[in-house]
Amino acid sequence: MYRKNELLRIMNEVKSGRLTPDEAVEKMTYRDLGFAKLDCSRSIRHGVAEVIFGEGKTADQITQIAKSLLDGGEKTVLITRMSKEKSELVSREIQIEYDEISGAAIAGEIPAPKSKSEVLVCCAGTSDLYCANEAMMTLKAFGCKAKLLCDVGVAGIHRILEHADEIANASVIIAIAGMEGALASVIGGLASCPVIGVATSVGYGTGVGGAAALMSMLNSCSSNVCVVNIDNGFGAGYIANMICNK
Repeated sequence: MYRKNELLRIMNEVKSGRLTPDEAVEKMTYRDLGFAKLDCSRSIRHGVAEVIFGEGKTADQITQIAKSLLDGGEKTVLITRMSKEKSELVSREIQIEYDEISGAAIAGEIPAPKSKSEVLVCCAGTSDLYCANEAMMTLKAFGCKAKLLCDVGVAGIHRILEHADEIANASVIIAIAGMEGALASVIGGLASCPVIGVATSVGYGTGVGGAAALMSMLNSCSSNVCVVNIDNGFGAGYIANMICNK
């Protein structure tokens, strides 16, 4: 469903001559680049532009998609899972802010926070930072305030308990953990807000690439815990932003 205020904005731009009818139709449909069909109306329907998944795409494809979105009027474009080598090639054509740990990048403007609500991103161990940074970059691209607490896993539970006040005051919490994935349940038991659990593929053999942590989070007895897919820091950041900036 299109948001009424966005449709009215486009119609008024046609009326004033700032947009041609053809440009308005493109904004509400898609743009065909041959190798990709850009969803030009994503921001009208969802509030944020189409996100570029960098893995499996060439640097040239990423560049063309990002340029097309920016030229089409998007202020900010998020790129995820992009290697350092690709980022260096893309940055020759467009200005990006790149995070090497997560592989996420932001092209265009960095938006100011849209509300006073803050997301608390809690990362069990330093080895989980690739996922936590992906969530942080996603929140930054969408104009959502966020704070990262790193290395606060349950093996030293006093480390997370020291942040009890921040947990109590958070609007949304993202709990990221590998191994047995207990951090989501612990935080869920302390928080009065939604907790988004993200299992990571960090751990030894019986962790089964994050499946053990995922099962633990799905079976959490803390009723405010919901879960996204393994290593999906982007998905957690996206949902957290929707809760804070709705």
